[in-house]
Amino acid sequence: MKIVVLLKQTFDTEEKITIENGAIAEDGVKFVINPYDEYAVEEAVKLRDEHGGSVTLLSVGPDRTAEALRTALAMGADDAVLISDERIPDDEYAVSKVLHAYLSKENADVILGGNFSVDRGSGQVAIRLAGLLGIPHAGSITKLTVSGGTAEVHRDAEGDLEVLELPLPALFTAQQGLNEPRYPSLPGIMKAKKKPFQTLTLDDLGLSPDDVAPATNQTELSLPPERSAGRLLKGEPAEVARELVALLRTESKVI
Repeated sequence: MKIVVLLKQTFDTEEKITIENGAIAEDGVKFVINPYDEYAVEEAVKLRDEHGGSVTLLSVGPDRTAEALRTALAMGADDAVLISDERIPDDEYAVSKVLHAYLSKENADVILGGNFSVDRGSGQVAIRLAGLLGIPHAGSITKLTVSGGTAEVHRDAEGDLEVLELPLPALFTAQQGLNEPRYPSLPGIMKAKKKPFQTLTLDDLGLSPDDVAPATNQTELSLPPERSAGRLLKGEPAEVARELVALLRTESKVI
């Protein structure tokens, strides 16, 4: 079984975000594997151990992403591919096109990724990729069972449970509760240094900048306004209700 894990490197969720010149400042910031992608890595390793085959890590990002890939190799993946090129825009549409260019030649049986990335939170890349590859997709899965050429998944559906059966090849995105990701062991870290690690550019994939032109452009980036102190409204219920409605309309502008 050939298993591919889509992996992204993101800010540590405990980092304080600062913005300089309209961009997030990265100096001194700690980067980690996107937390939801850790569930994907763990599930891929478990599937490989159960069914045989290999686990390939695949990421699109800057050179620093290699650190996250090495960590995932230490968790048990077999090899890694980093597609790093300054001409690739930070856009979900463009990233899915780049991933498709690589995966369209790989004949993967199972593709796993995180439910979404904690930095952008759009949850678009996996769905777009499945569409480009023409394979079924199930998101927010909390259980995955593979048997023969099919997979049964449980997925979180806003507090309810859906059980789906999909033919392979298929793409799945992992939700918290799918498993408990392992910590890289010292032997795993040492072995990771010797595992195959490939770095590719757009030229290696036969793509030009025009092929990955972004579908969206970021025009502005800012932090949310600081939260002001709460206000206590006093008086008769009818008076308080009128004042609350007026404030919601004039100050909060939510109605």
